[in-house]
Amino acid sequence: MKVEVWSDYVCPFCYIGKRQLEKALKDTGYEGQIEVEYKSFLLDPTTPIDADESVYSSLAKKFGVSVDEAKNMTKNVANRAKEVGLEYDFDIMKTANTVAAHRLAKWADTKGKGSEMSERLLQAYFSEGQAIGKRDVLLKLVEELGLDTKEATDILEGEQYAKDVEQDIIEAQTLGVRGVPFFVFDNKYGISGAQPQPVFEKTIEKVASEAGLKPKLKMVGNDNGAICTDDHCDF
Repeated sequence: MKVEVWSDYVCPFCYIGKRQLEKALKDTGYEGQIEVEYKSFLLDPTTPIDADESVYSSLAKKFGVSVDEAKNMTKNVANRAKEVGLEYDFDIMKTANTVAAHRLAKWADTKGKGSEMSERLLQAYFSEGQAIGKRDVLLKLVEELGLDTKEATDILEGEQYAKDVEQDIIEAQTLGVRGVPFFVFDNKYGISGAQPQPVFEKTIEKVASEAGLKPKLKMVGNDNGAICTDDHCDF
């Protein structure tokens, strides 16, 4: 069974939705039994690579409001993030072009670290205010994950994995995806947006049941209960 997740690294609801999905998988007992594949979506590929505009300023221009009004718009999002254990710092966020980040995430996936790269990019942007559109920042994140920075540099200087990113976007368009996050469960059910966790749980349980999966055993109590094994007892 597989869940496909379309998202962009500058979408605040994508990180929230990611956490809700992860919590739902854990709470339903299907964590580790269901593959999660992250797919690319570009909210604004025209953003300059060297962008240095504050998120507040960008939002103000986009929605025709004042900077102060834009700040108020982000408060609700920050509170929603906090509810799922995330700390957003909009005061230090800048706009970013995420094309290179998506390409690197595709490459990291071939090294078995695609999910780790996606998580690190989201954390770097929303909690640390890092400029994830810039090469030096991306290479630093690559190094943190123990991946080859020389290979990553070659990718950034070329066009490797650009077609993979493009294919994800085409697939999203075919599915009728209008915004992100967007979740597809086993090619049967879709969830649009960072829905409440119970929505994810219900969908996971339904699809898992149809696939014949059983949840992991949920342990209660703690690890301190007295037991006997084949070579000793906790007398």
